[in-house]
Amino acid sequence: MKIGIMDSGIGGLTVLKECLAQIPEHEYLYYADSKNAPYGTKSSEEVYELTEAAVNFLLAEGADVVVLACNTATSAAARGLRQHCAAPIIGMEPAIKPALHAAKEKRVLVTATHLTLASKKFKELVAEMGVDHQIDCCPLTELVGYAEAGNFSDATIVPYLEEKLARFRLGDYASIVLGCTHFPLFYNQFRKVLPEEVQIFDGSHGTVNRVKAFITENSPTPSVKLFLSGEHLEQGELFDRIQSLLNK
Repeated sequence: MKIGIMDSGIGGLTVLKECLAQIPEHEYLYYADSKNAPYGTKSSEEVYELTEAAVNFLLAEGADVVVLACNTATSAAARGLRQHCAAPIIGMEPAIKPALHAAKEKRVLVTATHLTLASKKFKELVAEMGVDHQIDCCPLTELVGYAEAGNFSDATIVPYLEEKLARFRLGDYASIVLGCTHFPLFYNQFRKVLPEEVQIFDGSHGTVNRVKAFITENSPTPSVKLFLSGEHLEQGELFDRIQSLLNK
């Protein structure tokens, strides 16, 4: 099976890495739209058009399923693309559920791009869980630009995170959600800024689980033709014996 993965740039490589670790036996096609990164500063209409173009490219290359390894692209385009694409579309979702489960009664901080946090999809997700009183949001769109420029230095990233997170009492939080596939690339810098007890979550594991479920549901059923020579057994008895052996 050919699995297409798209992102606004290199962030989706975090999802590809997880796919290769868990389901390495398939063929992968990766599309990085680095020319148009970051998506998080664009309008929803622009992101939809760019995502559609990337998906169409992957479908033309033979993808059987396409993963939108970009929270912003998922928020802006997944619902619309599913209405007319021939292949299934699997999107990203911020890992709010596992973060909340780990947090229990403490707070959860969700980081993402401006567009993801402002999207109807994100607001619906939080509303459905009825936990808006327990969640705070922090846009960190600039991290996408740093990643695409190859700037992962502590000297740049740590002060940036400290400045952006300064308005939050980090000791009040049990979990932080990295709601953009670029953000896990800065895991070490997040770890230096956050209190030790704060757990870090990202959505790649959940997305890969949905890819695995799709593969399982759509794997071709084995087809076996049986040919019998001679008449020493009734056909029904022979088939029963073969089925019994196959099931062992």
